[in-house]
Amino acid sequence: MHDLTNKVVLFTGLGQSPGQGWGIGAATAILMARQGAKIFGGNRTLASTTSTQDAINAAGGVCDIVECNVTDADSVKALVDACVAKHGRIDILVNNVGRSEPGCPATMSPETWDAQVDINLKSVYLLCHYTLPVMESQGSGTVVSISSIAGMRYIGKPQIGYSATKAAIMQFMKATAVIYAAKGVRLNTVVPGLMET
Repeated sequence: MHDLTNKVVLFTGLGQSPGQGWGIGAATAILMARQGAKIFGGNRTLASTTSTQDAINAAGGVCDIVECNVTDADSVKALVDACVAKHGRIDILVNNVGRSEPGCPATMSPETWDAQVDINLKSVYLLCHYTLPVMESQGSGTVVSISSIAGMRYIGKPQIGYSATKAAIMQFMKATAVIYAAKGVRLNTVVPGLMET
């Protein structure tokens, strides 16, 4: 267990689907809250975050949720600004949104491809775009982005948009980690395997 007492964690993707078990974001946020972190979450729908927020608050933690479209620059900026307005800082950013649509290059429509790039990759860029200056001004911060083993190898089903964007996240984080190493900001990627969420 890590001591995250009073660390401010900006989270995306805290929603859970009723009766479908734990989502990665919900499970991670609840664990970090148990370790003392203050959770500030952005989610596309507020209703799906109720159980996550209730679990954290009921255990004596702090969890605020605001509606956010992570593919829209203005919405992401508003999320980051709201977190800073509430807590004065952002210690940890967890990029945890993603969606997988089936299809290979010949069968996936251009619209689906664009949507995959937006939700899986553009979201990471936008959250970093608005959060990294906050962390740089603090002289400290940590960014964690959730990728997938699908970004490293073929996992048995055609999902070219998901695989390509998850691979891109890893390189985005590697390159940005080098750029920000001297600024006190660390960036890492978590690469989960297959799981039921």
